Amino acid sequence: MKELTDIALNAADSGGATYADIRISRHRSQDIWTREERVQWVENSESYGFGVRVLVDGTWGFAASHRVTAENVADVTRRAMAIARANKTVLRKRVELPPVQKQIDHWQSPIEKDPFKIPIERKIDLLLRVNAEALKVKGAKFCMSSMRFLNEEKFFASTAGSLLEQNIYRSWPSFTVTALDESGAEFETRTVDVPPMGLGYEFVERADLIGLASKMAEEAVQKLTAKSVEPGKKDIVLHPTNLWLTIHESVGHPTELDRALGYEANYAGTSFLTTDKLGKLKLGSPIVNIKADKTIRSGLASCGYDDDGVKTSEWHLVKDGVFVDYQTTLEQVSWPEYQAARKAGGLPPADRSYGCSYADSWASVPFQRMPNIHLEPGKKPLTLEQLIADTDDGIYIVGDGSWSIDQQRYNFQFGGQAFFEIKKGKITGMLRDVAYQANSQEFWNACDAICDERSWEMGGSFYDGKGEPGQINAVSHGCSPARFRKVNILNTGKNA
Repeated sequence: MKELTDIALNAADSGGATYADIRISRHRSQDIWTREERVQWVENSESYGFGVRVLVDGTWGFAASHRVTAENVADVTRRAMAIARANKTVLRKRVELPPVQKQIDHWQSPIEKDPFKIPIERKIDLLLRVNAEALKVKGAKFCMSSMRFLNEEKFFASTAGSLLEQNIYRSWPSFTVTALDESGAEFETRTVDVPPMGLGYEFVERADLIGLASKMAEEAVQKLTAKSVEPGKKDIVLHPTNLWLTIHESVGHPTELDRALGYEANYAGTSFLTTDKLGKLKLGSPIVNIKADKTIRSGLASCGYDDDGVKTSEWHLVKDGVFVDYQTTLEQVSWPEYQAARKAGGLPPADRSYGCSYADSWASVPFQRMPNIHLEPGKKPLTLEQLIADTDDGIYIVGDGSWSIDQQRYNFQFGGQAFFEIKKGKITGMLRDVAYQANSQEFWNACDAICDERSWEMGGSFYDGKGEPGQINAVSHGCSPARFRKVNILNTGKNA
């Protein structure tokens, strides 16, 4: 690997590049799907190659190949140099990189069991047992279960002298139960609340899928006869399995700096958090503190270093309810719009990247991608039971469901998996046809209570899309249960 990277970096340096890096990476995935008593499919894939990025006269060039040989590494580097020079003809803003710190290190996800070394038969047996357990519940008619595993092995080197090896794992077991009423005309589903994690097969074993199967099946059946919600303004208590997605859409995407400046617009729009609001906007109530963190254990976006070779870190996006920062890459730190916004907002100049550069393949160009983003737990002792007991008229929402948000990530609507009516501090039964609607600023300012760290947990997604051509990023979002006052509740039923 070192010999190959030296070839690329020497070719870039001799060709006049002021900066260059090379990523050699192997990407593996495994997917297993079952339904009732049969296996639907098993798929294994692997991709191996390298990408070279060069900076010539303030312009980026990038080229990649699956043929990892010394001769081809040199050829591809020269191609990247030629692309950079061609790109200069349409250059509108010269790229200026801040000083890059040399890093030599090895990092690996904190796994105990490599999921790719576990026999497929063992995985299939577990999934079929989950299906069988779920279907023991009267009214449960179908059960689909799955496992997905991802692995990235990356070797990075740059003209800054960095040499980095990283081995990143992600695992996701899941299942969905479908219940039918006696006529067969109505159905409801319930997907288990087990999020993907940056862990190994031990996460699957500890998830208690078989133990959860009957519970999810029972809730699917209960949804068939649950009372349809009365629309109107109500307090909502959101479990982390639901709130993570709202964090992702209403805070995660809006705080992407390229989106806020309009450089990212084609894929899902720009951002309402424009630079004039930095350090000034009261995005949430004073108890709302939201952190970005690429270092947290088992986070899907966690790694030791980003694809600029920058050591990862954690920082506040929202502090005491005020919007205070964006997600940045090495290139973005020097953007004058960002530095001017920090000065206008009373914030110190940015002197480092937050390490948010990522490419989903050796063949992809790295650019700014979302880190793990978390709502910090409440500072006062508060359990979920106490929070519900303190709620007079509300709805407790568990699990993620449908969602919709506008092109500036401002006005939104979210559903869920299971909904429970709260009356005078007690859960009185299940509801159905529920969605909540608000705008991002109104919603976070309505947050008046957050449970403490005892009930903090992470949710997340394998499938955060961005860019053109599109790329996929995996990201986690943690929080404790939280209450939001007088949120607009919609009835989504067909008879509403």
